[in-house]
Parts: sequence; C-alpha cells; structure tokens
Amino acid sequence: MSSPDLAEPVLLSLLGGGFVAAFLHAALPTHWLPFVLVGRAQRWSVARVMTTVVTAGLAHIASTALVGSLIVAAGLALNRWVEGLLPHLSAGLLFLFGAFYLAKASLKRTATAGGPAVDAGDGAGPAVSDRAAFLGLVLMMAVTPGEVLLPIYLSSATEGFWALGLLTLVFAAGTVLGMTLLAALATAGYSILRLERWARYEGAILGGALILIGFLVLTHQH
Repeated sequence: MSSPDLAEPVLLSLLGGGFVAAFLHAALPTHWLPFVLVGRAQRWSVARVMTTVVTAGLAHIASTALVGSLIVAAGLALNRWVEGLLPHLSAGLLFLFGAFYLAKASLKRTATAGGPAVDAGDGAGPAVSDRAAFLGLVLMMAVTPGEVLLPIYLSSATEGFWALGLLTLVFAAGTVLGMTLLAALATAGYSILRLERWARYEGAILGGALILIGFLVLTHQH
C-alpha cells in the first residue's frame, strides 16, 4: 500500500488532533502520579523515574496500537457491509468519549470543591524491590490501553496502514512527552497538588478536543 499524502488536510488534522489528545490524556494523574510516588518511596533518582515513565508510556501505546488495529480491522469489515458506516461510527465514538470526559470533569470539579488536601507522603522506605516496582508500573500501563485514542485509530482506518503507523508514532510522542513532563515537574519538587488542580481541567479540554475531532471526521468524509 502506498504511503499517505502528508499534505492532505484530513490526515494532518488527525495527526495533530491525535498528538493533542495523547498529550492531554497523558496529563491524567493516573499516568504520572504513581511514578512520582513510587519513585519517592523507592528513593529513585530523577533519571530512574524518567526511564520508568518512558518505558511504561511506550508499553501503554503498544497495547493501544494492538487493540486499535483490531478495532480498525473490525471497522473495515463493517464498512464493507454498510457503505459509509465507518466515519459515522468513529465520530459517534469520539462524541461519546468527549461527552463522558466533559461530564466526568464537571462532576469531579463539584465533588472536590473545597475538599481536603491530599498528602503524598514521603513513605517510610522501599517496601518492594526496585525491579518489582519498575515492572509493576510498566505492567500497570501496558494492560490499560488508551481508550480515548482508539476512536482516532478508527477515524484513520481508510487512510491506509502507513497512516496508522504515523498515528501510532504521534500517539507515542504525545503520551511520553506528557507523562515525562508532569512526572519530571513533580519529581523536581513542584507541588503535586498544583499539578492535580490543573489536571482537573484536563478532562474538560480532552473532552472538547475529542468532540472537535469527531466533527472533523464527519465534515471531511471521502
């Protein structure tokens, strides 16, 4: 199959939107806070924490790509049965995920307004071996594919396998950048509470971005 035309507006928009979605998704506290807390408990250096974050981020995208390729195959099969179904299906999933994250962000903001502060704690010392801690963090990310990225895979299904490969690279770049940036800031001594406070708005931004990508898919059907 021939390589995609990188100047094509739809493909460029999907790649750009995919990077933004991956970066914002990586800003969720579950994608960086465990690394900071485990790193403190294990008394890891910043370099050790960053190595773990990058490894886990790549494992996260590898599992996402695996599940995404299966969804693309299923979507293409359905598209053969019902001509033109694929764009509507992928856009519908993007709308659903976008609405879910918007609603979740709204509920979380209401529930945490005026709530008690979270104490990360310094820990009494390592409770497990460094190897076990490392493997546990990597496995945690590997078994949880990025669900919000899967509809974007489906959206690019008709662009060809090269486009899917490019999208995977974009997802990896956005995810690893987001995870390492926030983990590095927290590990270097910035307030975890401030980062968590900012991350509350990440859900709303991510939800809006997914809905915009969904509209893009619908308005640029081939």
